[in-house]
Amino acid sequence: MNIYQPYLMKIDEIIDETIDTRTLKLSFKSEDVAKQFDFKAGQFGEYSVFGAGECTFCIASSPTRKGYIECSFKSVGKVTKAMRELNVGDTMGFRGPYGNSFPLDKMYGKSLVFIAGGIGLAPVRCVIWNALDLRDKFKDVTIIYGARSVGDLVYKRELEDWANRKDVKLWQTVDPGGETKDWKGEVGFVPTIVEKAKPAAKDCYAVVCGPPIMIKFTLPVLEKLGFGPDQIYTTLENRMKCGIGKCGRCNCGPVYVCKDGPVFTAQELRALPNDF
Repeated sequence: MNIYQPYLMKIDEIIDETIDTRTLKLSFKSEDVAKQFDFKAGQFGEYSVFGAGECTFCIASSPTRKGYIECSFKSVGKVTKAMRELNVGDTMGFRGPYGNSFPLDKMYGKSLVFIAGGIGLAPVRCVIWNALDLRDKFKDVTIIYGARSVGDLVYKRELEDWANRKDVKLWQTVDPGGETKDWKGEVGFVPTIVEKAKPAAKDCYAVVCGPPIMIKFTLPVLEKLGFGPDQIYTTLENRMKCGIGKCGRCNCGPVYVCKDGPVFTAQELRALPNDF
């Protein structure tokens, strides 16, 4: 099989999450591929618009939801702008899955706390739904999610669903000044809300993803709460391009984010160069 040849995908649904963030629901045009395709929470792929190029995004849907995959993106460059011009029924390409994944089986019997900021909820959403579809295998599930403003919150349908579940604790927050008159959630930066929520570190794993500045200030809060660096996982999309370790664009010291990641523990992050 040609590792550079993408699967042909059909756009089944387009969901505008915010003014500049869109989710595509994609199905395989080949029934044989659809039956054989599998992936794990945390893996990513290369999504392409023929004639425009390809770009890297996580698989935002859960591997427990068969028959389709989803990706969420902002329009920031040539390929993503071309993706926004596609319509339901159009064809695009997908290569993957690539990279490692969140070790959910290792987390069985433990509590989980998911912490995300902005579009960083996309890869976290994948593992959240994976865990909720296997809900009896975990103890407490806490979700802490924030964005710059109410209008920047993505996956609003999921947020409403999680808020209504009795087996999930959901904290939503927006940055100061980003609230509306009818906003009922928290107002404050994500690290501050994590400290307020005080998730118990004992028998618990934390999954963190968001802007680098959010991750930078959230990790010390988790450590203050008692989380060890091997209890904290994050996922990176640092400069990934080819997805298979050939182009070297995501190389960081001895690590290729696309091959050795994109999922890393806080302990593993400490070993990476400071300029990462």
